[in-house]
Amino acid sequence: MYGYYFKLALRSFRRNRVLTALMVLAIALGIGACMTTLTTFHVLSGDPIPGKSHRLYYVQLDPANMRGYNPGEEPADQSTRFDAEALLRERRADRQAMMTGGGVAVSPEREGVVPFATDARYTSADFFPMFEVPLRYGRAWTAADDDGRARVAVISSSLNERVFGGGDNTGRQLRLDQADFTVVGIIDPSWRPTPRFYDMYTDRYGDLENVFVPFSTAVDLRMNHSGSMDCWADYDGHPYDPGTPCTWIQYWVELDTPAKAAAYRDYLVAYSEQQRAAGRFERPANVRLRNVMEWLDFNRVVPNDVVMQLWLGFGFLLVCLLNTVGLLLAKFLRRSSEIGVRRALGASRAEIFKQCLVEAGAVGLAGGVLGLGLSLLGLWAVRQQPASYAQLAHLDLGMLLLTFVLAIVASVLAGLLPAWRAMQVAPAIQLKSQ
Repeated sequence: MYGYYFKLALRSFRRNRVLTALMVLAIALGIGACMTTLTTFHVLSGDPIPGKSHRLYYVQLDPANMRGYNPGEEPADQSTRFDAEALLRERRADRQAMMTGGGVAVSPEREGVVPFATDARYTSADFFPMFEVPLRYGRAWTAADDDGRARVAVISSSLNERVFGGGDNTGRQLRLDQADFTVVGIIDPSWRPTPRFYDMYTDRYGDLENVFVPFSTAVDLRMNHSGSMDCWADYDGHPYDPGTPCTWIQYWVELDTPAKAAAYRDYLVAYSEQQRAAGRFERPANVRLRNVMEWLDFNRVVPNDVVMQLWLGFGFLLVCLLNTVGLLLAKFLRRSSEIGVRRALGASRAEIFKQCLVEAGAVGLAGGVLGLGLSLLGLWAVRQQPASYAQLAHLDLGMLLLTFVLAIVASVLAGLLPAWRAMQVAPAIQLKSQ
């Protein structure tokens, strides 16, 4: 029967082309606006490392003095160098990595390529297995390289192409700032976690770093730091010095069970109390251990304007559906005589209701096709914006299917009231009026 009802719907479309076009356009505009904003939100709020985000935890301690202390407040967002290196030495997690952002000057030996600056990340050896960084060529450096302050680097494929012309260039020398580094690995271009969850203090949706070097080597050479640095007291010397009263390092651990996470949290409390007893920490133990998605939620990683646009998109879809309800109601009630004849010939109210909903669903299907085109146009407009996340706004297969599902479901919901009114048509009255 549903195939027959669908054929009746197509015939109805041909008889009432203007009214049908208005309904399809209303659905399409609502779906286009809604899917544009929903796709952008979906891209920016997704899990950046699926299957592992629940095992990666961001560590927060509270090493500041008592000035401005409020019990129960959040601890420092980042760690001091002293604490990060102490936790790294003790290795109480399955894996652990300390890191910060930086910038380096690259001096290529390739003819015709002038020196340029690029983003860098100073980190420790576990960074690569922890965050599942795929390497096209070579390997990551080792913990021994960290300890030995080795001048080794892992670079991106784009930097490899720009500096060396592509291919396997592991083992070659690359001049960064005023030092030569040996390239030990080249990252596959498929790696792009969105957002850049491991560092909330640089551009969250921008291009990833092109150069990765050992943290110990970076501080030994006093390579440039970028990102946030929060100090709670005056100090003499360089910001990189271990005793500096500043937090500027991100510290992540991998713990594969909830029990290990609970034990590691207890370890952080004990460490804080130990540092307090030694006179370094002044505040009571105050630690946080959040997994990837909790850390993203805490940092409200999705821009406020994207969230507002999402609500506006759904609001516009609701307005379009209300218009569609009115148009469907007008269309169905204009066919009261036809419905009366069907009822007189034995069609039940339930069959009339089904027929009307099938017609509403057909309107939604047509609106979904047009709405898909409008969504693609809307996403193209988003990509023209100067925001760093703009280039990520693309429709994937899941969102493509959701476009049609949302269009059909929305139109069927819009058709409920008109279909209910249509099935209430009394056949006797309609036949008498003929």
